[in-house]
Amino acid sequence: MKLVEAAAVLLVVVVVAPAVRALWVDLPRTGTKCVSEELHNKVVVLADFHSFFGQNDDVNHTVLPSLSVKVTSPYGNNLYHQEKISYGQFSFTTTETGSYMACFTVDSEQNGGKTVTVGIDWKTGISAKDWDLVVKKEKIEGLELELKKLEGIVQAIRDNMNYMMSREMDMREVSETTNGRVARFSIMSLGICIAASVSQSLYLRRYFRKKKLI
Repeated sequence: MKLVEAAAVLLVVVVVAPAVRALWVDLPRTGTKCVSEELHNKVVVLADFHSFFGQNDDVNHTVLPSLSVKVTSPYGNNLYHQEKISYGQFSFTTTETGSYMACFTVDSEQNGGKTVTVGIDWKTGISAKDWDLVVKKEKIEGLELELKKLEGIVQAIRDNMNYMMSREMDMREVSETTNGRVARFSIMSLGICIAASVSQSLYLRRYFRKKKLI
C-alpha cells in the first residue's frame, strides 16, 4: 500500500511540475517589464510575487521596493491591478483563449533608481488548486487524496487534449479554406492568361491580314 501511495505521489509531482513556474525578473529603472503565458479557456491561475532590491543596493534586505502590478487578458481586460505594493497574490480563471500578461513597473521616485528584482511563483491548472481546502471539505487523506489529485490531473490532461484537438480542427479548416482560395485564384489566373493569349492571337491575325502579310 505504501508503495502504491509513493508511486501516486511521484506521478503527481512529475505531471504537475511543468505547470509550476518560478521566475526571477530584473526590472528596468524606467518602463515596464511583462511576463506572459498562452492559456486556453477555463484554466485556474494562481501567482505569488514579491520584490526586493539587488544585493549591492540593500545587503540586509531591510527595505522592500514599491511596484505597480497589472494583469490583463488576451482581449485587454484587467484581471488584477495594484499600485505601490511590494508583494501580493492574484488568482483568476481564464475565460478567453490566448496570452495572459502580468506587467510590473518600478516606482522610480520611491526606489531612488536602485536595481529591483521581482520573484514570481506562477501556477496553472491542477497545481493552482487549494488541496488543503479539499481535505477539509471532503475529509480525505492519504492514498484517497493522491487518487483525487490524479483524477484532477487526468481531467486536466483530457481538457488539454480536447483543446489541442479543437485547435487542430480549426487549423485544418483554415488550411482547407486557404487551399481552396489558392486553387480558385490559380484557375482564375490561368483563365485570364488563356483569354489574353487568345485575344492577342486574334488581334495579330487581323492585323497581319489587314497589312496583307498573310
